[in-house]
Amino acid sequence: MSKTDIKKGDEVVVIAGAEKGKRGKVVSYDRADERVTIEGLNLVKRHLKRTQDGQGGITEKEAPIHRSNVMLGSLWDARRAKKPAKAAAKK
Repeated sequence: MSKTDIKKGDEVVVIAGAEKGKRGKVVSYDRADERVTIEGLNLVKRHLKRTQDGQGGITEKEAPIHRSNVMLGSLWDARRAKKPAKAAAKK
């Protein structure tokens, strides 16, 4: 396990994968697997079997993302401030 700067409640930006560029709040962080669950991102569908207590169906929930694919929002903003926007760089 390595030390990390990401904690529960931090705002992060996804820097790789299908959700690239999106921001969200960290719901949970698994230190052993180095995976982060972000609120409202990386949604997957799960099929639930009907039980005596409740009805089954298809639900969506957040799946964890590896911590190497996310960056703290403050660091992301600082790096963006240093680099000019693509449109401004072409002019």
